[in-house]
Amino acid sequence: MTLSQRLAEYVRACFTGLWIESHEHEDALAEIGRLCQSENWRLATWDIDRGLLIGNQHPADGGQDPLAAVRALSALAEPDGTALLVLVNFHRFLNSPEIVQSLVRQITAGKQNRAFVVILAPVVQIPVELEKLFVCLEHELPDRTQLEEVARGIADKPDELPEGAGLQALLDAAAGLTRYEAEGAFSLSIVRRGRLAPEAIWELKSQMLKKSGLLQLHRGGERFSDLGGLESIKEFCRRALRPRATVNSAAQPRGILLLSPPGCGKSAISKALGNEMGRPTLILDIGALMGSLVGQTEQNIRQALKIADAMAPCVLMADELDKALSGVASSGQTDSGVSARLFGTLLTWLNDHQTDVFFVGTLNDVSKLPPEFSRAERFDGVFFVDLPGPREKQTIWQMYLDQYGLNSKQQRPVDTDWTGAEIRACCRLATLLEMPLLEAGKNIVPVAVTAAESVERLRNWASGRCLSADKPGIYRSEDRASARRRINRDAGNN
Repeated sequence: MTLSQRLAEYVRACFTGLWIESHEHEDALAEIGRLCQSENWRLATWDIDRGLLIGNQHPADGGQDPLAAVRALSALAEPDGTALLVLVNFHRFLNSPEIVQSLVRQITAGKQNRAFVVILAPVVQIPVELEKLFVCLEHELPDRTQLEEVARGIADKPDELPEGAGLQALLDAAAGLTRYEAEGAFSLSIVRRGRLAPEAIWELKSQMLKKSGLLQLHRGGERFSDLGGLESIKEFCRRALRPRATVNSAAQPRGILLLSPPGCGKSAISKALGNEMGRPTLILDIGALMGSLVGQTEQNIRQALKIADAMAPCVLMADELDKALSGVASSGQTDSGVSARLFGTLLTWLNDHQTDVFFVGTLNDVSKLPPEFSRAERFDGVFFVDLPGPREKQTIWQMYLDQYGLNSKQQRPVDTDWTGAEIRACCRLATLLEMPLLEAGKNIVPVAVTAAESVERLRNWASGRCLSADKPGIYRSEDRASARRRINRDAGNN
């Protein structure tokens, strides 16, 4: 439903206080203007720069005084007509008790004379005196149909606009942009490439996301082929995110939760997933959502999730969740409940969102999060990523030996309990220090040694509770222990 359709319903129902949340004021005003023209309603607008405008005319007393603008609504009312006064960015003036009281009187009187106060602002900041008098409407970001109209308006030549799958890729890249931002992105693409191309849109979109400070767009080139092992989780994600001929919204994929010791590839999986499935990967830094003002943190998480929903289909990655949300249990004593409210908003979205956003969360210690976080229907699966086995290590070694240009036939360190990150560190140090792998390995102390108790405790918790990232089915710690004994026995026989 469009903004004008929702607004028309509320006006006909005589809600005389209307707050429209929008970042595109010109588009919203144009839509309101067309509605008033079609319904023969009287329209006036006010902003601090142009003052009061009735139609296209300035009245004699139409200055920049916000209080006078509110009081002018009474003069707009007609016995058998409807009048709308749109106050642009008026949230800046609601600290004045005179203005608040005048709004209370005008909104109450509007029930009799059908005079409506419409505040158009990018945020919802309603004083307590006005909370019960206003209803809030949202000016939605443009959908793909509207973005296609913008693209066709920008492209002057037929060869500048792709068709078919190319057009869908372009609209996927532009999803989540405002109309103004989309026009700029499309224009820049034509200037740079002579046509509308998704690559140019993504570059500009990454910059736009940085301005909000809520999300980052990952632009790396990782693929599943760059990861050794983890075959079960790769196949699970491929099947969950595969293109479907028919889309059933009730069967949309939700996401996965990855638990493992440090350095086992959780973040690498998350970053490779988007490229593998042709989706943008958004990185949600929960620590960056914390605001210094009352209510700012809660507003930030809602806005970040709203952007992710608008950019669907996409992958939304939240790294190190156990650190970011570790204070939830004591939030009431430490931060007045801010962390708990942020966590509650995230939980609700994980359970209820209907958009094609695939959420990937990573953590090292599940005990720091409440049990309701990982329950069914918030995630499609909770995977335990254990230290790589012998077969996976062979793949990882070869991958990093090739990456750093090292001789694959040289002797390697004993890597019984090494993670993929430690194998990479060994190869990098061998290249950096110009020494054999065996010597470089003497600089590596594996996490399985430095945090042996934590790793074992994590394995014991995951056993029977998590899916295995390496092979289909439930993870069992005894399976790994028996495999390790077999390897040691074979090594002893040799």
